[in-house]
Amino acid sequence: MRLTAVAAPGVLTGSVTGRETFAAALAARGADGDLLLSADEEGFAAHLRSAAAGGEFLLIAGDDTPADDLLGGLLPRLGATAVRLDLDPRAPDRSTCLRRHVRHRGTGGLRFAVDDWYFHATAPGTRRPYGPDPDQHGELRLPPGPGPFPIAVLVHGGYWRSRWDADTTTAAAVDLTRRGFATWNVEYRRPDRHGWDATTADVDAALSALADLDADLDAGLDLDRVVLLGHSAGGQLVTRLAADRAGGGPAGAATGPARVRPALTVSLAGCLDLHSIHARALSEGAVAAALGGTPQERPEVYAASSPLARVPVGSPLVVVCCRSDDPDLLDASRRFAAAAVAAGDDVTVVEEEGDHFSVIDPGSRVWAAVTAAVRARVQR
Repeated sequence: MRLTAVAAPGVLTGSVTGRETFAAALAARGADGDLLLSADEEGFAAHLRSAAAGGEFLLIAGDDTPADDLLGGLLPRLGATAVRLDLDPRAPDRSTCLRRHVRHRGTGGLRFAVDDWYFHATAPGTRRPYGPDPDQHGELRLPPGPGPFPIAVLVHGGYWRSRWDADTTTAAAVDLTRRGFATWNVEYRRPDRHGWDATTADVDAALSALADLDADLDAGLDLDRVVLLGHSAGGQLVTRLAADRAGGGPAGAATGPARVRPALTVSLAGCLDLHSIHARALSEGAVAAALGGTPQERPEVYAASSPLARVPVGSPLVVVCCRSDDPDLLDASRRFAAAAVAAGDDVTVVEEEGDHFSVIDPGSRVWAAVTAAVRARVQR
């Protein structure tokens, strides 16, 4: 496999680190590639024409690179699709010729962009909306053979900020599909652009959408074997959702018996105690920014949203953490697991060596332990 990356004039010029990061990301996936640096707009256009002829490519954009208008609409005329990468902060680019926009992740964003291209080429999902907003969608993957399949619902993290999206959990989704699960990798509206209520409503709606997906697939999904897996901030979202669906705690009354309910909920390095994470100012006040205020200003929102405040959750849990993660996140996972056990919840704890992202890395030791725990509970 070969990926062509085209950098806008002045982007990555002279960046040894950028070229090294691009090459390493390709090597990690057993792929090759070319990084074409543009000296001027004319050279940029020529590189784009060349790249577009080879299929989907990586567009490393500059300060003013609206893709649909790029050089007079060049990309749409060529019928090309691209993954856009911006190293710096940018608003989402919804141009029709872009399949994904990776942004505001620095030079490391090259790794995410390469991975997104690779998995789309080798194990593509089917994008299905569950609401009208562009962020209200998921990627559905089905294993080969007849169903009904157990379902793994993945909810990504990123401290609830819009610059992180569902591409971060694609590798885990692909691996679970290979293990026999239908996977539903969920995107959702983040609170920095839409507010906290939109975020929680979307995760709830994405789970409920499984019933419609099952109807479309003619019983291809086993709604009695649904596993929720959430990474980081996604761990908070899925654990809160499990408590809502079980009918326990302050938000339980909003859910009804006909809704899809998880057979198992897996927190992967989750943000499981919002009060302590806020008090210790993790990620520069991410919790208050997401929830719209402090615990003193919004006590009811924290009570409904913090997993530690929702025990007993009322449905089976796996709490996964790694010993080289942020000590405060590790501490929150341990305290949540202990509190849930004390409250009578069915809890399995998986603790291994690794860091915050090891828990969604299919090549890691901890991921092997996660899949073993999931398989033991729901796969038959």
